[in-house]
Amino acid sequence: MDIINSVEVNNSIEEEIMKMDFADFSFKEAPKIVTEIPGPKSKSLIEKDMVYDSNCVTYPRTFPIGLDEGKGATVKDVDGNVYIDLFCGIGVLNFGHGNPYIMKYVKEQQEKIIHCLDFPTPRRLELLQKLNDVAPAGLKDNCKILLTSPSGSDAVTSAIRLAKIITQRDTVISFWGSYHGGTGESFAVTSWTGAFKCRNLPALPDYHFVPYPYCYRCAFGKNYPECALQCMQFLKDTLENGFSGACPPAAIILEPVQGEGGIHFPPKEFMQKLRQITAEKGILLIADEVQTGFGRTGKMWAIEHFDITPDIVTMAKSFGGIGLPLAGIMYKKELDTWSPGTIIGTFRGNALGIAAAVGALDFIKESNLFSHVGKISQTLEQGLKKLQEKYPVIGDVRQKGMMAAVEFVKDKKTKEPWKEFLDCVLQECMKRGALAWKAGYYFNTLRMLPPLVITQDLLGKALAILDEAIKVSQKKLS
Repeated sequence: MDIINSVEVNNSIEEEIMKMDFADFSFKEAPKIVTEIPGPKSKSLIEKDMVYDSNCVTYPRTFPIGLDEGKGATVKDVDGNVYIDLFCGIGVLNFGHGNPYIMKYVKEQQEKIIHCLDFPTPRRLELLQKLNDVAPAGLKDNCKILLTSPSGSDAVTSAIRLAKIITQRDTVISFWGSYHGGTGESFAVTSWTGAFKCRNLPALPDYHFVPYPYCYRCAFGKNYPECALQCMQFLKDTLENGFSGACPPAAIILEPVQGEGGIHFPPKEFMQKLRQITAEKGILLIADEVQTGFGRTGKMWAIEHFDITPDIVTMAKSFGGIGLPLAGIMYKKELDTWSPGTIIGTFRGNALGIAAAVGALDFIKESNLFSHVGKISQTLEQGLKKLQEKYPVIGDVRQKGMMAAVEFVKDKKTKEPWKEFLDCVLQECMKRGALAWKAGYYFNTLRMLPPLVITQDLLGKALAILDEAIKVSQKKLS
């Protein structure tokens, strides 16, 4: 019997699940607010939690709620308030909280084995084969896959180390607005300074940063396409000018769509020229798909929007299907020259995470998920455009698939960032039953990353809440 066919699947449960409408995945009553926000149980829980928990805890300082349940595109707090989740763990839960289809794979696996280092298992082999099948053009049937330790930072670190081994170079180039992780090499290629970076220097040496195509706020004061991609010219100068301070790099790493930097979609022309120049100069191109992979932008990988093939792809976040930690890299076969143990880690390829990833890939196919994303992304696009036309505080809207940004400004002409307005909007959204998050160079950008299983109905309600939150915030801050 073929090893893949030996993995038993409960067909009756599968058939039952696939009869479900995505509306059944979420709490039907969402949004539902039954107490003041935060409610009394949330206040008590957070107060007691902070006795023991670290001062590094972040999210409850913006959203002072204690969570009790998650279902689909919704979450419920300990007071019984139900919210529409518009940021799903910063892109971890593309397939929704507690996705019943994927949970079936996890429950089956947990009865067998949970930790097995990197020994092969039927599910592990199945995952590797399925990842090969959905690899970006140019990598399908021409890739190797490494399951790294479980965070996106680990995946990025592994990618950079591979690039250095292959090229025998040490320099790496990243971009303004980038976020690639918080440890080692991933920390070095992350551009965000503030308390996060400036208080933890020195980072690894010989990492350089160049402008990303943030076209709304062009670093050169130009407009696309009249700019003639001056940001690309800056990159070329960095590579070719003997006084730029940058030695020939091992790799250039970028997010095909920047996340933490504020949801920026580079022109296709920029990405294609980037691929051309890296190929010409023997520089490996790393596409960091930790946040953008697994359907977030309407395609399996965001890099597919640009018709180019990277040398290495990093993956994490939604790779773990239902929020289980799993990370890895996919790279061209000819790069697989490192020796066993070059990248190590006790928790490489956790068996439950692997099972969830297999379930997620099957779910994408069986549910025709990307067709659903295509439809609801049109609703999101139209809704955000209407808000932009309605409110002068919205300077720019950027969106592809279910990855969207609303950038708030004090004045559309000067584009002065308005962080305080966004802070107010987030609070007003929470009070009405929707949770979103912030991003951007100036933290003035609303970041929307709803689970891909969100329905038209829930998305419409979320947009209505955002509309009301902006209106109320205008009154408060005018």
